[in-house]
Amino acid sequence: MDRFSKASTADADDGPDVHASTRALLHDAAQRAASYLESIGQRPVAPSAAAVAALLRLDAPLPAQGMDAQQTLAMLDQLVSPATMAMAGPRFFGFVIGGSLPAALAANWLAAAWDQNCGYYSITPGVARLEQSALRRLVALFELPEHTAAGFVTGATVANFTALAAARHAVLARVGWNVEADGLFGAPQITVIAGEEAHPTLLKSLGMLGLGRSRIVRVPVDGQGRMRPDELPPIKGPTILCLQAGNVNTGAFDPFGPLIERAHRDGAWVHVDGAFGLWAKATASLRHLAAGLEAADSWATDAHKWLNVPYDSGLAFVREAQALQAAMAITAEYLPQSGAERNPSDFTPELSRRARGVEVWTALQTLGRVGIAEMLERNCRQARRFAAGLSAKGYAILNDVALNQVLVSFGDDARTRRVVARLQADGTCWCGITVWQGHTAMRISICNWSTGDADVELSLEAMLRAAASV
Repeated sequence: MDRFSKASTADADDGPDVHASTRALLHDAAQRAASYLESIGQRPVAPSAAAVAALLRLDAPLPAQGMDAQQTLAMLDQLVSPATMAMAGPRFFGFVIGGSLPAALAANWLAAAWDQNCGYYSITPGVARLEQSALRRLVALFELPEHTAAGFVTGATVANFTALAAARHAVLARVGWNVEADGLFGAPQITVIAGEEAHPTLLKSLGMLGLGRSRIVRVPVDGQGRMRPDELPPIKGPTILCLQAGNVNTGAFDPFGPLIERAHRDGAWVHVDGAFGLWAKATASLRHLAAGLEAADSWATDAHKWLNVPYDSGLAFVREAQALQAAMAITAEYLPQSGAERNPSDFTPELSRRARGVEVWTALQTLGRVGIAEMLERNCRQARRFAAGLSAKGYAILNDVALNQVLVSFGDDARTRRVVARLQADGTCWCGITVWQGHTAMRISICNWSTGDADVELSLEAMLRAAASV
């Protein structure tokens, strides 16, 4: 036994076999997780009222003596597993989120065991290299400029925040203002332009950056939520134009070509919120929807949406690496000095964070270009099937189903709400309510790798049954 083995077992020499108990605990967790996933397609999508009520047992006071780890795990499984929404299952259509690919889930467990704080290459070279490789693959997959800089963050909100922080830096630097050093007090005013259908996470990001939510210049949109180029206002001074790839209700894409050309001609920075729509670039049949967005200056997306990796895994991309680093980099005497290799902490708001690139690299490696394209195209085909089946029964489809989103009205607003409530109570599938340009609608979002055609037919029957019962 070498000195490292001796050191690792020293604390266990006079007590229980820590390694054996840890292995047993992890095996128990794996068995419980596998059982949960194996049964998720057979249970109601929403938790029962009894399961939710049982959660009150979690509110007991902190015990004086700790519970055995396996007993604690069993308690979690007993109380929380039944009270979960089956978001990882094949018939959850409530939000634009996927489940976890088996390979990505397994990689997530392994990465958690590694427990790497992915900030500096010299400290965590393995996961830093994985992250760098994953980002290069994504830049190529999305057809972005070759030298685009990027960082892993929590989700679309922080991805927008990160990219827009780089935008804020760049547009103010062009007029001689260092926002990181001098802040926004006394800074030249930045004009932010966005469409009337911009996602709330974009607005939240702008608010956190001190650019305001209510002072945004809003541009009218068409019937699918696409920004109208003819309504773009004059652009003067430091300006950020925010466009959208994949409207959260209709799935529509802004017309990037004319909008980006005009914005760049007038000196504006263009940011694209592509939380799920950016993935259209990964398949030949959908790429035309996103044509021209590669000419923008920054982009945001989620890998826990259409790539189907575990939460959380947002991505921020910025054409000008220097702008992203200026907005995000951190230095301190106790931190490793930058070398030739890429330090992840130079490209994200966080210094301490988990190695999010592990699951993304694993999903990309496991699926390949063909697998990614097939997954996206299958979900879009399933969306069209939902629209066709509902339309055939006389229900109004409110959007052009070009991607994975379907909006359906079952009559007036009150009736639509009753139908959705009946569907949610049925438990076969789960869809949510939205309001689209003044009309209440049920929104169907298909984004899960495990959704099969049989799941679509089963869910469609449940939707029609709910509508008929109301």
